[in-house]
Amino acid sequence: MSNLYDRHRAVLPEWLALYYREPLEITHGEGRHVWDADGNRYLDFFGGILTTMTAHALPEVTKAVAEQAGRIIHSSTLYLNRPMVELAERIATLSGIPDARVFFTTSGTEANDTALLLATAYRGSSQILAMRNSYHGRSFSTVGITGNRSWSPTGLSPLHTLYVHGGVRTRGPYAQYSDERFIEACVADLEDLLGHTLDVAALIAEPIQGVGGFTAPPDGLYAAFRQVLDRHGILWISDEVQTGWGRTGEHFWGWQAHGQAGPPDILTFAKGIGNGMSIGGVVAREEVMNSLDANSISTFGGSPVTMAAGLANLGYLLDHDLQGNARRVGGLLIERIRAAAAGVDAVREVRGRGLMIGVELTRPGTDLAHPEAAAAVLETARENGLLLGKGGGHNTSTLRIAPPLSLTVAEAEEGAAILEQALRAL
Repeated sequence: MSNLYDRHRAVLPEWLALYYREPLEITHGEGRHVWDADGNRYLDFFGGILTTMTAHALPEVTKAVAEQAGRIIHSSTLYLNRPMVELAERIATLSGIPDARVFFTTSGTEANDTALLLATAYRGSSQILAMRNSYHGRSFSTVGITGNRSWSPTGLSPLHTLYVHGGVRTRGPYAQYSDERFIEACVADLEDLLGHTLDVAALIAEPIQGVGGFTAPPDGLYAAFRQVLDRHGILWISDEVQTGWGRTGEHFWGWQAHGQAGPPDILTFAKGIGNGMSIGGVVAREEVMNSLDANSISTFGGSPVTMAAGLANLGYLLDHDLQGNARRVGGLLIERIRAAAAGVDAVREVRGRGLMIGVELTRPGTDLAHPEAAAAVLETARENGLLLGKGGGHNTSTLRIAPPLSLTVAEAEEGAAILEQALRAL
């Protein structure tokens, strides 16, 4: 392993982060487990950053990929592509957006980049509203709207971005308010902000902030925002790269917790739909999607192989009610984690819904981030056979828990017990 690590460091960027003091080489997986090059088996509670949505080596997906690869691997969007049309039809229907059009990309970053292009072209404005503590990708335009310093290497941007309150319920100037008052204050802040700027193209928001540490506003905040946005003609982009496909349990899309004012104008997705294959995409109302007045294609977006994987994976998810499983098993898991965290001074909050759970660690007796504790828990959990993620605003001190949606009750209990041991070892 040290030889591979040395080779990695010799040819790849220093800023390409690796977990663990001794980084893992994951060689294969099955179900909710993966194995490293030394033969160690791990219960996977991060799923390749919320991407292995159903299960590792899901037979239905691997079979679909192999069969399609045996026919043709690539053609581009210049030709008709049956798997792409079929997957687009299913996603358009599931999106909740009327008269929806779907454009496929290769990643969530590219999906959000496309959404920003559509919104700015449609509105004739380069002004964007984004949420504090947000993350939308690593391209030049998406870094420019990301509201998380840890993931923003430059202040340069092709867009003018203004940041809105509301993505984090338990921090900031409105944290002490009731949910109703919190929403009122955030809406008033938005109204005030719009009084100081030129026409705005769109608000982009994650219903639950992923890299930000699985933080979320009270249900209904974005519906209240939508009423303000509509008066100004501003589009709402819901970034569902991490919240889509039923992961939250209660809803298929994160925006549905804020759906009182209707669906978003634009929805972006990626990660879980491909179960590890490179799929991202944008869903938008017809008039928004078709507003571009120049040619465009995608060389790799909508690849026949990735589309075949997406169709098989989405079919499995719906046929086996994995959203319902996320609700049931996720509800059990978060209660077990809350019990495990009780009495651990470094745990500030356990939050989330479905199989999207965050454990925020702070220095005992303060609200100061504790990245050293997060790193220590990751190491101890790994030593005992559990893989976790981490994230968080201001500094990286929130454990991120997002296993495949097929997680069993027994595996939830096992993971919670390992996490409890790691937390109590702090």
